[in-house]
Amino acid sequence: MLRTIIWFVYFWIYMLCTIPKLIWVKKLEKQGKIKERDQIVSGMAQRWAISLVKLSGSKIEVSGQEHLPKDTPVLFVSNHQSSFDVPILLGFIDKPKGFIAKKEIKRLPIVGAWMQLMQCVFMDRRDVRQSLQAINQGAVNLKNGYSLVVFPEGTRSLDGKMLEFKPGSLKLALKSGVPIVPVTIQGTYKIMEKNSWIIRPSQVKVKISPPVDTQAFEKDAPALSQHIFEIIEKNL
Repeated sequence: MLRTIIWFVYFWIYMLCTIPKLIWVKKLEKQGKIKERDQIVSGMAQRWAISLVKLSGSKIEVSGQEHLPKDTPVLFVSNHQSSFDVPILLGFIDKPKGFIAKKEIKRLPIVGAWMQLMQCVFMDRRDVRQSLQAINQGAVNLKNGYSLVVFPEGTRSLDGKMLEFKPGSLKLALKSGVPIVPVTIQGTYKIMEKNSWIIRPSQVKVKISPPVDTQAFEKDAPALSQHIFEIIEKNL
């Protein structure tokens, strides 16, 4: 319980301490210094994420970094076991990235502002029109060179076993034409179980699979979804 209290206190103190940098980055954005903005945002996000994971006491083992394309954006598609999946993917996969996230997160003080700077896309799954707009915005972000992460199960697993992908969750990849990088996360559900706020150390493995060329599926979203699901599941 003490670890959990320390973690949440640290989380918000860290966020408060980033306010001066947040103001500076927004100033750079207004000045049109986008490359400088992106470098600062990426570095801040990665350092923040690594510190949060380390504070949980967890050990992270990552394999497959050599599969990451260096000069092209990708859509990371990952299974979803815990809220800690986000900082682990941010901190331990060496490629800047944003997330397809629930619209409620955008309202979080400071956090929402940083996520917008990371080119995250916020989606309301209950609103079909807004979801389509979010997919279109995500495709634009990908075409503009910003990698994104999507959790197509739509919610966290209770026991680490994969859930079915939500219909249409990979339309973003087909619309943008960028490669998909499947990612398998194993063990994060033990750090913070679903419907619990208690943080416990865990041994986590992250497996990065080779990129999948979405153009080979000729706009066949169900076939692409099944293929990616199988790649991720076999590495659990």
